Amino acid sequence: MRNLSPAKHLAAFLAKYDAPVATIARGALARMRKRLPGMFELVYDNYNALAIGFSPSEKPSQAVFSIALYPRWVSLFFLNGARLADPAGLLKGNGKKVRHIVLTGAADIQKPEVEALLSSALEIAGVRVGPLRRGVLVIRSVSARQRPRRPTSA
Repeated sequence: MRNLSPAKHLAAFLAKYDAPVATIARGALARMRKRLPGMFELVYDNYNALAIGFSPSEKPSQAVFSIALYPRWVSLFFLNGARLADPAGLLKGNGKKVRHIVLTGAADIQKPEVEALLSSALEIAGVRVGPLRRGVLVIRSVSARQRPRRPTSA
């Protein structure tokens, strides 16, 4: 996989997942790209999950959102989610910073209450998005050891 483009690398990572999870992830990525033109997509094929962070630069510390794939679900992470007002009670987690939503479908990203969270997160982070530059896909790391990407029988 060394000679693959970043897009083909990402496609290969997504192909490791069962169709329902991969389908949600592809749709979520497409919607986030449309919603966040010009953002860097930082890809981490980690031990526990495949994560794609959305950042205004190549610096992971500036990422505002990420989409993470697990064997049975896809989550949309708000990396400063603890600071967000969440009147609909969508955000899960109780850490000091991060909150997430488990996506039941890619269209969840376009629900008004999720769109409000996305807008608030961008405002809090001081990030402005615009189509003035093209988004960049960067493969940041690939773990040699990984948990299975498909559900195992229990």
